[in-house]
Amino acid sequence: MENTVVTRIDELAATLSRLHDSWQARKPDYAQRRDDLTRLRAAFKARLEAMADAVSEDFGGRSKHESLIADGMTVLGEIDHLLKHLRGWMRPKRIGVGIKFWPARAELRAEPVGVVGVIAPWNYPINLALVPLATAIAAGNHVFLKPSEHTPRSAEFLRELLTEVFPPSRVAVALGGAEIAAAFAALPLDHLVFTGSTAIGRKVMAAAAPNLTPLTLELGGKSPAIVCDDYPVEKAAARLATGKWFNGGQTCIAPDYVLVDAGRRDALVEALKREVAARYGSSNDADYTRIVNDGQYARLQGYLDDARTHGAQVIALGDSDPATRRFAPTLVLDAGDDTKLMQEEIFGPILPIRGYRHLDDAIAHVNANDRPLALYPFSHDRAQVERILGKTLSGGVTVNDTLLHFGISALPFGGVGASGMGAYHGRAGFDAFSKQLPIVWQARRAGSDLLKPPYSKVERFIKLLLR
Repeated sequence: MENTVVTRIDELAATLSRLHDSWQARKPDYAQRRDDLTRLRAAFKARLEAMADAVSEDFGGRSKHESLIADGMTVLGEIDHLLKHLRGWMRPKRIGVGIKFWPARAELRAEPVGVVGVIAPWNYPINLALVPLATAIAAGNHVFLKPSEHTPRSAEFLRELLTEVFPPSRVAVALGGAEIAAAFAALPLDHLVFTGSTAIGRKVMAAAAPNLTPLTLELGGKSPAIVCDDYPVEKAAARLATGKWFNGGQTCIAPDYVLVDAGRRDALVEALKREVAARYGSSNDADYTRIVNDGQYARLQGYLDDARTHGAQVIALGDSDPATRRFAPTLVLDAGDDTKLMQEEIFGPILPIRGYRHLDDAIAHVNANDRPLALYPFSHDRAQVERILGKTLSGGVTVNDTLLHFGISALPFGGVGASGMGAYHGRAGFDAFSKQLPIVWQARRAGSDLLKPPYSKVERFIKLLLR
């Protein structure tokens, strides 16, 4: 990281202690939380252009408009949603105790847990840092953030932004590589949010286990799209192209592969070729995001080499350039289950397409693999969509489009099984970063005063309770 001081491992525990002691001394009330979110929104809004520039530098070329949409609009929208609902979410909820516990009364309070750690990834380095951070602040916590070392300019942007908005006793940022991340995950945090690959997620979970740190793991996997035989091919191609090639395919919920009725596979391929030509022609190359680093580029190229070795047909829809890390949108046909493309999350602009004879065959293929982070059924036949939904389970679903469920703040976002655990966004995140504290208030005179030995004196009362 140029011109950036990397955090020392031996500083992490002291920083966490400072954050926790400050939180314990004065837990943020409604006024403090609202003020923090309002100032964060204003400071971030004023720096949107600088944010887009920093991310683009990290990627060696990332669409400015994609940064403004994915890392700008999404963060601002999430903060607005938190501000709109914060007072209501903080209000204690009255809970009925039932006749057997009357005249006691009960309530449920959302109490902050302390210090929430956030390990953010490189693919959406601002969004996936600030959304969980803002949500944790809304829930009344302090935050310790570890941005990705693979996007150092974005990490420095976050450090400067948060240093201006928050005192160091409320929000801190740790900068550094894998060793810092590993030590960070092993801290005795009150909650830890990690976004990244399933493989690293397992390591994070293992590091957190000795402290029994509660986790929200936002992982990935192979998110399928199923195009049913009634859905227009051109419309499917347009919406798949948006989901797949936004951010150069470096999206955890991008369509990882497409299953389409076999008789229309070639028609879908042709439609996708037209979409790519219209979107990323030679006069519009600035809108096509580069691969973040040489290692990721080599990994993707290795997937294509492996697919060719196994007899798959590789169709490059443009020119690639390792020097600038421009990896062309690529379709792969007839990739077998023995290829790396069909075994590992692609996380890039490569789209395998496979035909199926019957819808049940497509459903069986999805169920033969780990539960995906996202699922995209395409059909105007409600019965077919319900059939897919009823026989599969995924982290989230967008029907007849892609990606959209992530951006709706009122919907929880999270995986299931290998694609993650827990959820955040909106109320789900507020609840995840809170302790739902049950409280019972007993009356001056109560039936429970009778429940003491010798029980023979209250046997009739006990039998009444057992009815």
